[in-house]
Amino acid sequence: MKSLSILARLLPLAALAAGAAQAQDLPGGPGVRQLNLHGAATRIAVEQSWLHWFMLITCIVIFIAVFSVMFYSIWKHRKSVGHKPANFHESVTVEVIWTLVPFIIVILMALPATKVLVAAKDTSNADLTIKATGYQWKWGYDYLNGEGAGLSFLSTLDGTHRELSNDGAKGQVPTDYLFKVDNPLVVPVNKKVRIITTANDVIHAWGVPAFGVKQDAIPGFVRDTWFRSEKTGDFYGNCYELCGKEHAYMPVHVKVVTPQEYTAWVGEQQKKMAARQDDPNKVWQLADITARGEKIYAANCAACHQPNGKGAGPIKALDGSTIVLDADKSKQIQILLNGKGAMPAWKQLSDTDIAAVISYTKNNWSNKTGQVVQPSEVLAQRGK
Repeated sequence: MKSLSILARLLPLAALAAGAAQAQDLPGGPGVRQLNLHGAATRIAVEQSWLHWFMLITCIVIFIAVFSVMFYSIWKHRKSVGHKPANFHESVTVEVIWTLVPFIIVILMALPATKVLVAAKDTSNADLTIKATGYQWKWGYDYLNGEGAGLSFLSTLDGTHRELSNDGAKGQVPTDYLFKVDNPLVVPVNKKVRIITTANDVIHAWGVPAFGVKQDAIPGFVRDTWFRSEKTGDFYGNCYELCGKEHAYMPVHVKVVTPQEYTAWVGEQQKKMAARQDDPNKVWQLADITARGEKIYAANCAACHQPNGKGAGPIKALDGSTIVLDADKSKQIQILLNGKGAMPAWKQLSDTDIAAVISYTKNNWSNKTGQVVQPSEVLAQRGK
């Protein structure tokens, strides 16, 4: 019985060890039992890493020096060996020394720190300018200047990873667990990329540790940062501000490619955008628009409202909702365009996508209204 008891105690430890053995480092992202900073992919990140170790070693040296002198003095001049306490009021020499030495140390520490900070904030002469907009809970990217100007897309956590999280991530999980997105940010190597950050709803923060960048994205404000990756590959980060219930599912994925690969990618994206340019006056049939709406719902709505439309907590259910069932389509259109309560605005979606997802919710689950929302109806509501 005693051996069985010991075995029962060891089994959880063995399972934990097996789980740890399955974990792998994510290149460009976090590592297993990582203690140091991320591997640097930019010159700024290299300088930040050097600065980190310089400051740490400097503080350790000062700590050891100060406490060594203090403990030596305590031991050497202890009462038990006959030392008598000195009786004095001031020493100009000592006061000058303990003023000048810390001042010199602070200056020596401040000079390299200021150099790195100023360089990290210099966003001038960028080869590429991209606006990163935080939404609850995804990133929107708009290429403003440079090669690829005019491209625009949303970057959302891969749905299969969200389902894994809902199931408690049982069994083996992918190396890029909770970092895989449908549309990564693609940039060329060795090019200065300026990132302009803002937000649509609450405060978010865009950052990639391997690049040494982190910048808050604040509604109504525009902030900026920059990076120049010296390596190709995939690099990962997160939203670094607590932005709501799905905060953990808002990764940043940057794919750095060669200039030739980037030019090819831009060409492909431009073709896709041209193909997606829907005529707002097109009249859709119910089957076609709900099929499109199902994809839009799965990518943007299911995380909160649930795939079954039942909602959860403060997130209202869509299945059986009076607004969804209402014959006045403008009520639901206005909520998607402008938001309401915990529901964020979704103006970033096209008129056709909004019409599609509303049509889907009006004709799915127990909602069988037969109503079809056309893109022209959404377009007419945008200015109201």
